[in-house]
Amino acid sequence: MLLVTGVSGALGSLVAERLAGRDDVVLGTRAGLPGTRRLDFDAPETLPDAFAGVGTLLLISAGYGEDDTVVARHEAAISAAERAGVRHVVYTSLSGDGDHLTYALAHRWTERRLRRSTALDWTILRNGLYAEFLTWIAAPDADDRITGPLGDGRLAAVARADLADIAVSVATDPAAHRNRVYELVGERPLGGADLAAALGATYAPGTLADARAAVAASGATPFQVPMLASTYSAIAHGFMDGTGIESDLRALLGGREPLDALDVFVKAVREG
Repeated sequence: MLLVTGVSGALGSLVAERLAGRDDVVLGTRAGLPGTRRLDFDAPETLPDAFAGVGTLLLISAGYGEDDTVVARHEAAISAAERAGVRHVVYTSLSGDGDHLTYALAHRWTERRLRRSTALDWTILRNGLYAEFLTWIAAPDADDRITGPLGDGRLAAVARADLADIAVSVATDPAAHRNRVYELVGERPLGGADLAAALGATYAPGTLADARAAVAASGATPFQVPMLASTYSAIAHGFMDGTGIESDLRALLGGREPLDALDVFVKAVREG
């Protein structure tokens, strides 16, 4: 039996769509919605029942929190999986070029925790940042200007749908990917000027200080301010363009062409 976590999130919902109707798959949700198992990493008492009879766990990162919160969630999940007799954990991590991001630590901790396990086989999917994420940090303003401080940097963004396809492929045949780490970054890194040209907009990058102030004023939670500021900075200073990373994206897509990240971005902006 395969258990998929995080199906209410953006990536998890796509995974759930691809696995719909399979009698060897169960979905975990915090609320325990009809047709799912209740699975709340912040309520460890829910985990034994959720993991009962599960052979493979697709652990979609329970990020979006302070490091200690995310680490505690992942520790609860992995420990419960060990106790329940789960054999293999497939974990959606962060690409290797993301170590300068403030939210990288919890991902790397989780990778290390899986490697230390004597009870579990594992596969780590190091996902690049989503092409759709660019709509959060580089969408044009009311004056049709992209002002996100991306500098001259570029992002090796990936279409979320491609990452969902790969997660399904790996999680439904985990033995073929035992104890492997895969880097899943885009093949054509995108810069602010590329994004603006595709939309017929102007690229006029502001400063990191301006961006930090705007995020703080937007009602973001405290941890999101450094998260987004570090993302801007890492892209602007050339750390997120995929340089030095041999991407496994095309191979794990069965050799098919990855979706064009620029097309995905443009569509997401226009659909708003």
